[in-house]
Amino acid sequence: MATATPLRPPEQPAPPPVRGRTATGTRPGHGPSGPRWSGHRGPAFRRSGSLRSGLRPGLDDRNVLVLYVLTRVGVWTTAYCARWFFAEDRQTREAGTALSSWGQWDWWHYLHIAQEGYFPDGAGPGTKGWDNREAFFPGFPLVLRAVHVVIPDWTVAGLLISFVSGAVAVLALARIARLHVRDAGSPLGQRAVLFFLLSPCAVFLAAGYTESLFLALALPAWLAARRGAWPLAGVLACLATGVRVSGLFLAAAIAVHFIAAADLREQWRSMAWIALPALPAALYTWFLHAHTGDWMAWSHAQERGWYRDFHTPWEAWRNTWQAAFGHTQSTGYAVMFQAELVAMVVGLVLLGVLLRRLKWPEAVYTALSLWALGTSYWYTSVPRATLLWWPMWVMLAAWSLRRPWVRGAYLCVVAPLSTVLALTFLTGRWAG
Repeated sequence: MATATPLRPPEQPAPPPVRGRTATGTRPGHGPSGPRWSGHRGPAFRRSGSLRSGLRPGLDDRNVLVLYVLTRVGVWTTAYCARWFFAEDRQTREAGTALSSWGQWDWWHYLHIAQEGYFPDGAGPGTKGWDNREAFFPGFPLVLRAVHVVIPDWTVAGLLISFVSGAVAVLALARIARLHVRDAGSPLGQRAVLFFLLSPCAVFLAAGYTESLFLALALPAWLAARRGAWPLAGVLACLATGVRVSGLFLAAAIAVHFIAAADLREQWRSMAWIALPALPAALYTWFLHAHTGDWMAWSHAQERGWYRDFHTPWEAWRNTWQAAFGHTQSTGYAVMFQAELVAMVVGLVLLGVLLRRLKWPEAVYTALSLWALGTSYWYTSVPRATLLWWPMWVMLAAWSLRRPWVRGAYLCVVAPLSTVLALTFLTGRWAG
């Protein structure tokens, strides 16, 4: 069974872990060959009906949920096959238990926090064998502990959280996509969800990880912000920050959108809601200080466990390149460092497109994410972070509707890669 032991730089080697139409006849928001990602440029954001009407389920929502369930069946089938085809002992006649494939890597941190808390029996930084669990925000472990009250098995509880959260997330993603087209029959939302669910790191949406829960809060928060429901956006972003530090990046994007879209003279009272997402991070910092005496305990845990101390972007690129191609890592780790480099390039291209299209809020969110990921010793978990870049999935879907070959190319290349990475994770190997 794989442990949560982090990777180490070459100079500190460690053994690897076990393994409607217009007068011209064209639809608004559409070009000659299909819908464009945005019907506007710059800060003049368009509202798409009232918030209440936007919450009513429709046929498109049902289709999205069917797509979601079908992909879940695919992931669970992959997990079943992983237990039978890739057992550690190739001569064994007994496959692992039904849930054994899901207990990997960061899951153990969340589980131990939910079971024991952050500092059990006075243990903490400096204790021999300390796992640096304070590097993980408390949102997911708290939900896990609450669900465990009614679901006795911890792994099932974690998988259930991700399953329900993922359904909420894909519904919100489809609705965000539909904000950019006026045609109610546009397949943009479903296409964005399809690409998202088949993305290379989609297995993390099914595992007992934070991505699904974060997106189930962050995407509705962004949807609420786009519709001018600032209190709801602030509360949801606040909850998202309790799950991942990325919630602060979302809060910054919402703040930029608020400045651009709202009449500050009339809605200045809403500014308090925009600032609300900073509260969980402040409270968690205070909590850690009370137990460790260190105001930077979260950051220091990141440094100790995952080498996320500050390095310039070019240093981080160089170190990741060396790990990917310098023959300093085993092949499994090296190829994942190659994936880190590719994901970082994809993120930079995304940022460039957002800036070119004057999508300032989304650009702020993406830039902060890239800065956080690209200024440590080397890149870690950038491929997983692509799941959180919702503008990329909407833009890619819009591109595929204008250029039909994009859909085929994406499915032919990415779907097999998604299966490979799912098998990598489910068999205890490092998968970003």
